[in-house]
Amino acid sequence: MPSIDIIVPKSAPRRWQEIVIRRLQADGYDIAILHEPRSAAWPGAVDAALAFERTIFRRRDPALAAPLSEISENPRNRPAAFRLDLTGSAVSSGVPTIALRFDGFTSDLSVAKSVASGTLPVIEAVLDGETVIDRAWPMVDRREAASLGVEDVLARAITLSVSVVHAFAGNRLALSEQTSPKPSSSVAGTTGFSHAYLTSALPRLGREAMRRARYRHAHWRVGYRFAEGPGVASTHALGSGWSVLPDRGDHFYADPFPLQWQDRFFLFVEDYPHATGKAVISVVPFDAAGVPQEPRCVLEEPYHLSYPQVFERDGSVWMLPEASSGGKLVLYRATEFPDRWAPEAVLIEGEISDATLLEHGGQLWLFATDRDGYGSTSDTLVVFHAPRLTGPWTPHVLNPVLIDRRMARPGGAFIRERDGRVCLPVQDGTLGYGGGLGISQLLELDEKTVRLSPPRPIATQGDWPYPKIHTLNRSGRLEVIDGIAAVRK
Repeated sequence: MPSIDIIVPKSAPRRWQEIVIRRLQADGYDIAILHEPRSAAWPGAVDAALAFERTIFRRRDPALAAPLSEISENPRNRPAAFRLDLTGSAVSSGVPTIALRFDGFTSDLSVAKSVASGTLPVIEAVLDGETVIDRAWPMVDRREAASLGVEDVLARAITLSVSVVHAFAGNRLALSEQTSPKPSSSVAGTTGFSHAYLTSALPRLGREAMRRARYRHAHWRVGYRFAEGPGVASTHALGSGWSVLPDRGDHFYADPFPLQWQDRFFLFVEDYPHATGKAVISVVPFDAAGVPQEPRCVLEEPYHLSYPQVFERDGSVWMLPEASSGGKLVLYRATEFPDRWAPEAVLIEGEISDATLLEHGGQLWLFATDRDGYGSTSDTLVVFHAPRLTGPWTPHVLNPVLIDRRMARPGGAFIRERDGRVCLPVQDGTLGYGGGLGISQLLELDEKTVRLSPPRPIATQGDWPYPKIHTLNRSGRLEVIDGIAAVRK
């Protein structure tokens, strides 16, 4: 494995930088650690504000932004193959050097100010101060909390750092784009953060606390319609004709997946009781007149289940629900459709979300998001391939394929258009989780390449009353979506 010099602050390094080092050491790289004495520590007021918030939210896990007393220096006697500068301020040398920029700033302190002000940071990996070799658009899940938002961004700083090292070492750098003019090496320190925190972050936190006192944190509703012609994926608009699947208000339905089976329609949903905080999978049969019947639970595990992708293959009906909180992706087979399901195989270990199946080029593929240990579950796309449904499933060589809150997380099954195009509904987290959906076209897919087009947003005009949507599916004439509703406690 290549030898790497990793440059960290001499004074008050951050935990995220230590994790990058540990991750690369575990991957077998020959790591030397160098100190950069010019890297400034974060102001104490920033650390105090973030620590105060974490106390409010009862977060006892070590923060990625937490300052450490030191990361011990461990230099080498010979030149490294390349350097990873985690300070952004290392002196240039003859050794290729990768550094991160946060919204153009070289200091990770800018993350705290950006998140406090309500903006969504972009991280660039820059080679030798001149060429952008990769970018990350981290998802910020809890925008009312600056401390948790900073964690989400720094989590993807870890993911991006490890990813670009793998790409550089494997000669797989994807981008070759000149950077913007000379980066800023500093940010407005305590004053800039304090102003953003007092005028933006604290009011957001107060508004969210008031909202949660009166309303459910999240309450999704499922919409359905029977359509003969082109659907949402073709028109890129919701349009009209939607009906709302009724709920009693004490639980919600989300992540709808329909299946037309033996001339009948069945709708599988995430069924989330607010009292338990743990969802099960329920089925909603439709009668001959297209009227939904009472939902009933068909699959429950000790952990949360959602995204019940159902499909027919090899003479059986299968379900591939999300179970990221259980730490594994399990394939189920219907033993008595639609009510009885038996686990068939564990396909992938890890916090895999919304794994979506595709048959393409003589292989099976899964597109999903991976939490990668920390941060959001919605911004890091990973792809796997296998010769058969039960595996073995192999990670794509480009994993993570992208880090992008605008299109990383699937929002429904792949769609094959009549003109031969293959498209994927993708969640757009720009306005927060469940903020919207787009349609991306699959441009290229094989064991060396994954390319999706930028998503085309779905216009929400029509008679569907909940424009913040995050799932779209269709089976035969039955088309389904979901949207988040404001429901009082």
